Amino acid sequence: MKKNYIIFILTIFVCFFPLSLEAQKKPTIMILPSDNWCEMRYFMTTYDNQGTKVKTPDYQLAFQQDTEIGPVISKIGGLLTSLDYSIKDAEQEIRRINLKTAEDNMTFSKTSAANLVESPLDLLKRRIKSDILIQISWHLNKEELGRSVTFNLEAFDTYTSKRIASSTGTTMASQDPIPVILEQAVKERIAEFDSQMTKWYVEQQTDGREIVLTIRCWDNWENDLETEYDGEELTDCIQDWLKQHTVSGNYNLTDGTETFAQFEQVRIPLFDERGNALDARGFATELRKYLNKPPYNITSKVMQRGLGEAIIVLGEK
Repeated sequence: MKKNYIIFILTIFVCFFPLSLEAQKKPTIMILPSDNWCEMRYFMTTYDNQGTKVKTPDYQLAFQQDTEIGPVISKIGGLLTSLDYSIKDAEQEIRRINLKTAEDNMTFSKTSAANLVESPLDLLKRRIKSDILIQISWHLNKEELGRSVTFNLEAFDTYTSKRIASSTGTTMASQDPIPVILEQAVKERIAEFDSQMTKWYVEQQTDGREIVLTIRCWDNWENDLETEYDGEELTDCIQDWLKQHTVSGNYNLTDGTETFAQFEQVRIPLFDERGNALDARGFATELRKYLNKPPYNITSKVMQRGLGEAIIVLGEK
């Protein structure tokens, strides 16, 4: 009897477990041409990173002048949408950003008195707030029966820029348009690509999203991170808060002085208590509010670099 009961329970589990996975929320995705693709087609721009000239893809120019990238992204986006991913339209968002004169700082990096920089891609990722950035590149090969395409599809965690999935290959020779050839090639490999991204997202739900948190002090603040509150140095108080608010208390203090603390591999929940997506700024803001209360009563400013890095500067706004 007991054996039959165990078999019954296992049968129910096997039947409903795939349904629970299917019902899981899929990550949001943004699709862009790769840096190499933009470089090869001269869709690059230069911005000033504190005196250093840095080249970065000019996505707006690519979408305006290239006849292939739009349809290619549309085809790949359609495949991913059919797998229940939520696609953020990078082309439309770029147009919206560039219509605002306030976003002129995309062309230079010195955006604040603290001299903190944010690249145009970081700004774009922060505005769109996708979980995954997919980059596509390809080049043509001349064949006797037409042309083939060698392509590279890569997915990156937008918070850490770590590669989480990849697929590459060369298509069969064809007379079809490039977007159609690439769609067929990606369709043949989409199951494995989807599996890699799904594995990463499940790990994020279990282990938390990885961010970097930096604590700094304004030079006119009378205190520092060694100032004691109720017998503990401020750095230790901040670590106590992190232990309580990170997933499984996971974080690393990788560098620190009396005026500076760098926390890396800080694992935060994907969503806050209200069910909203949580990023580095949101997490840092909660710490800022905590430090603004007794016994600390510290006024501080939160600044953001991309989605995955936040800086709290102590002493004033």
